[in-house]
Amino acid sequence: MKEPTVVRLAETERVSFGPLSEYQPIIGDDEGTTPVRTGIQTARPGYEAPVYPHPYLEILHILDGAAEAWIDGREGEAIVLEAGDTLAIPPDTPHAFRVRGDRVLRLLGTHASPRRIVTYKDGAPSDPRGYRARE
Repeated sequence: MKEPTVVRLAETERVSFGPLSEYQPIIGDDEGTTPVRTGIQTARPGYEAPVYPHPYLEILHILDGAAEAWIDGREGEAIVLEAGDTLAIPPDTPHAFRVRGDRVLRLLGTHASPRRIVTYKDGAPSDPRGYRARE
């Protein structure tokens, strides 16, 4: 990227994360031309992400709604995140989150990597772009 870039959310791709959630990539591409990747995930009540780690820092910033997040094996220590809260997850830390309450959750995710790399604890495959393969 050599010039400033404007990305309009309304014009971005929508990637399904199942029937209750979708992800819209903002900055980053399949070629890895930027040092980070960002996107907005929108999840409806009842959504729970599967446990997964990334081999790099991931930052989740809650835009709307609320979530509970936890580290795998430490579900009893789940933390509540509300609009304006940010969670930084260290590399190689298996974690998950779910929508809390009856409001839609919108979060901005930042991956400290030019590519999205994820390994799901349940063994579900990722497609070449790092998204969970549809079941």
